[in-house]
Amino acid sequence: MNPIGLISMQYARPFTAEHFPLFSRMKALGYDFVELLVPEPGEIDLGQARKAICDAGLGLVLAARVNLQRNLASEDAASHRAGIDYLKYAADCAAGLGATLVGGPLTGNPLVFAGRPPQPVSEEERLARKERCVVGLKEAGEHAARLGVTLAVEPLNRFESDVLCTTQQAIELLDAVDHPAIQVMLDTFHMHMEEASIAEAIRLAGRRLVHFQANENHRGFPGTGATNWVAVMRALHDIGYGGPISLEPFRRDDDRFGVPLAQWRAPHEDESDRLAASASFIRSHLLLTEYRR
Repeated sequence: MNPIGLISMQYARPFTAEHFPLFSRMKALGYDFVELLVPEPGEIDLGQARKAICDAGLGLVLAARVNLQRNLASEDAASHRAGIDYLKYAADCAAGLGATLVGGPLTGNPLVFAGRPPQPVSEEERLARKERCVVGLKEAGEHAARLGVTLAVEPLNRFESDVLCTTQQAIELLDAVDHPAIQVMLDTFHMHMEEASIAEAIRLAGRRLVHFQANENHRGFPGTGATNWVAVMRALHDIGYGGPISLEPFRRDDDRFGVPLAQWRAPHEDESDRLAASASFIRSHLLLTEYRR
């Protein structure tokens, strides 16, 4: 059965040593691993974090944080170099924490969360961006492979990236990189906006899919939105996916006019019952998929 995990941003950002007691709570709610953001230097002690996670009986995957200053796609040589170095650092953190997977929008070029609007791109620049990403991922992949770490590239929706938005684009990039340490992760939240069929996109990713985020179209708790979970789980079953499945439910319970939805908010109440139900919901769908023929 696929391990089910919960991203740490559900509780706190940044996630520091004061939040380590939450690991045992995650385990009690039915989760097998935690997905942490790659810690910035000095944010946490890797050895202490590794012990706390292990003591709670959890596994770990990491999520990378890119920005315009560490950006594989950038034409600025310093930013491009910093993007490569950051992915190497992320792999180092994974090794220090006992993790084997780092995922996220590794290609860089963030949009809305970097306060940058999308701009038209010439064909020459489009191809140059791709080449810069390929070069960077190959170098970072070599470093990650030596540590036993896989880097999983995540397509984002068009409002968050203008480099990599669809599974087809991700496969094209992986074909060009052609390195076993560079694979793909998918998030149903982004897929709702960019894929004609989430199920077919999963099948297209196939064996290259190494991390899956099971999220609703509105980022709420699984089962409360428009996602066709039967179709999603059938597709995962069809490709023989046995990797981690993480949940990233950012609450959306304030519909007052003018309240920004694209904004992370810390929980203001105990959501244990919904988090436990979410894990159970995904597990049930995974278990029953093969009987839905």
